[in-house]
Order: sequence, then structure tokens, then C-alpha cells
Amino acid sequence: MPIVLIALIVLAVASVATAAWVFTTEQTRRQLVQRAAAPGASVADFSVIVTDKSGDSLITRVLARFPQGWSADSKTTELLVHAGHDEPTAPIAYTAARVGITAVLVLLAMTFAPRTHFRVYLLYVIFAAAVGWLLPMWYIRHAAVARQEKVRRSLPDCLDLLVVCIEAGISLDAALLRVAKDMGSPHPILARELLIINQKTNAGMARQDALRGLWERTGVGEVRALVSHIVQGEKWGTSTGKVLRVYAETLRRERKQAAEKKAATAPVKMLIPLGVFIFPAILLVVMGPVVVAVSKMFGQH
Repeated sequence: MPIVLIALIVLAVASVATAAWVFTTEQTRRQLVQRAAAPGASVADFSVIVTDKSGDSLITRVLARFPQGWSADSKTTELLVHAGHDEPTAPIAYTAARVGITAVLVLLAMTFAPRTHFRVYLLYVIFAAAVGWLLPMWYIRHAAVARQEKVRRSLPDCLDLLVVCIEAGISLDAALLRVAKDMGSPHPILARELLIINQKTNAGMARQDALRGLWERTGVGEVRALVSHIVQGEKWGTSTGKVLRVYAETLRRERKQAAEKKAATAPVKMLIPLGVFIFPAILLVVMGPVVVAVSKMFGQH
């Protein structure tokens, strides 16, 4: 067996193991959020969510031995954080997965591609390498957009609960913890982010910096505006509950306007499927019998 083929097989196995580790880690975190949001959960249950327990795992030690040059650049690292992969080894795991998936697809192309013409065979290999290298990037971008949309949709509910807690006399830090517990089941992503804020403030970080970290980890513009409003409100002595109530109403109004905009553009988007699929069928049903009758009439003469 050629050495190159052996190397490709090894990289393929490593990539599959890395991808499985990343997927398992994300699923474990989601289960922890749901368990912490269950009735009877205590504050200690929440601390488990934001505590990194993977530092001594075998996969982590293996990834630590990967070349440090495999670490992704700052933009890719930021995109990974927006997608929910904020582990220290996530950039290396991402690059290892790209290399491994590329090796798998190249190996499959080298094995099953037709070898009648060398140029066609080479084209198959190059196409497989391009797909394997770009596919993980597309997945991470798609995951980041999906996660940001979930955060954006869960934000108005979070603000309503925060307003209720703050107007009831609870401090902002205690309100964040309470809202995170109540939102753990319907909105686990935002609940985990609020728990991270609570853990950072308990560790001594300034509340403003912890809130800014929320926007950096999500990349949602609405979260950035919310953080700015809270920081400015505390700076100028404005009531936090009033600020949150006004911004919640603003978000709901913007959501309504976005829905109205999509509804207004629906007829334009329907023109293509109407013209491609529906109009030809209607034309065939209406004009078909006429064409058959005319053809029979001319055929008799």
C-alpha cells in the first residue's frame, strides 16, 4: 500500500474522531443546560455548565500535540465562538477536521474516480479536495447564523423576564441568574450566555466587561445595542427596568416590521416558481385539448 494512501487513511480517522468529539461536546453542554433548568436545580448546577471539564481528556491532549500553526486565524476563531464552539482547542480541531475531511474525499475520489483520462481523473481529485476544504467552513458559517437567529428570537422573552425581575426589586445580577434558570429549557443558548455573565461577575470581572463579552460571543447586533443601553443607563443613573422595557418594545416592533417586509416580498418571490412550475402546467391543461383537436382536424384533410 502506498505511503500517501496510508497517510490519507490516518488523517481520515483523525478527522472523524475530531468531528465526533466536537459534536459530543456540544450535545453534552446542551444536556447540562436542560438539566440545570429542571425544577429543583440549584446554583451549583449552573456552575457546571460554564466550567471546562475537558482539559484532561484524551482528545484534548491529542489536539495539544497538533502543530500550533494549525490554529485558525482570528476571524475563524470568532466565527467558531459565534457558532458555539468556544473551547480552547476548537480552532485546532476545526483545522484538523478540514484536513481530515479533505483527505477522506480525496481518498474516495482516487479510489472511485474513472481513470480513462488523466485530466478527468485529476479534475475529480481537485473537486473532492475543494469540497472537503470548503465544506467545514460552510457548516460553521451556517451554524453561526442559525445560532445568532436563535439568540435574536429569544432576546425579547429574556428582556420581558428581566423587566419583571428588576421591577420586583431584584438586582441585575440576580435577575440574570433567575432568567437563565427560567429560560434554560425554551432558550438554552441565551441561558448559557447569561450564566457565563453571572460566573464572570462572581469571579470579579466588571459587569460592563462581562456584558460586552456577551456580544462578542454571540455577534448579534441587537445584543450589542442592549449592552450599550444597559451600560449607558447605569452610567447616567437611568432605571434599568425602564431601559429594558423600552428596548423590548423596540425589538418587538422591529420583529413585526421584519415580518411585514417578508410578507410584502412574498409575491415577488413567488413569480419564479409560478413561472417555472405552475404556468406551464396550466398552459398544458388549457391548450392541450385545443392543440389535439386542431391537429386532428388538419389531419383529416
